[in-house]
Amino acid sequence: MKIIAMIPARYSASRFPGKLMKDLGGKPVILRTYEAAKNTNLFDEVFIVTDSDIIYKTIENAGGKAIMSKKEHECGSDRIAEAVENIEADIVINVQGDEPFIDEVSLSKLIDVFKKDAKKEIDLASLKVQITNKEDIENPNNVKVITDVNNLAIYFSRSVIPYHRDKNVEVKYFKHKGVYAFRKQALIDFYNTPMTPLEAAEKIEAIRYQEIGKKIKMVETSVEAVGIDTPEDLEKAIQFLNS
Repeated sequence: MKIIAMIPARYSASRFPGKLMKDLGGKPVILRTYEAAKNTNLFDEVFIVTDSDIIYKTIENAGGKAIMSKKEHECGSDRIAEAVENIEADIVINVQGDEPFIDEVSLSKLIDVFKKDAKKEIDLASLKVQITNKEDIENPNNVKVITDVNNLAIYFSRSVIPYHRDKNVEVKYFKHKGVYAFRKQALIDFYNTPMTPLEAAEKIEAIRYQEIGKKIKMVETSVEAVGIDTPEDLEKAIQFLNS
């Protein structure tokens, strides 16, 4: 089973333009992420997929593997699917370009889902983390996920799900972390399907997979990644690196 990592890397970012090229301890953020993914030794190959000449050249000059996107894309899955179409692989892991401190344990758990799936019934695996703070639960920027008894995703939403009507029943809330592991064919099928109605309403790409019949196995993790979305996050990342 060939397992590769794909790191989508857009230069533009509405909240923090050019964040992937910002300096993090003497190296750009995106190079830190690339090297961290390589150093896990979980992957047969690691690629950066980008729309930016400067990111492409940075990775190439460092001896890494980079692919230029040929098209504009709405989401990370589309960008990865275009890149992986002609690459030999069984499992494709989407690693976030703005999370340079790789959670190796959680990635290993995602890979294990496919190693244990002898009948090849699972199309995707992804991560969830429990949230308990009321503001986090009600925040529409946090995508929530509910699962069945086998941890297969039932639905993703920006709304509060499940609705806690009976207060005598204990309810747990889980936030979806946008780290995916795909069977290559699931990724290609997604790419060849137009945006679906519920996906368009919620603006959550995971829903398209569900709307076209793909099974998504959710893996619980307790690790909250150190992501870089703002200049303040970059300062925290620098402190984390130096700690």
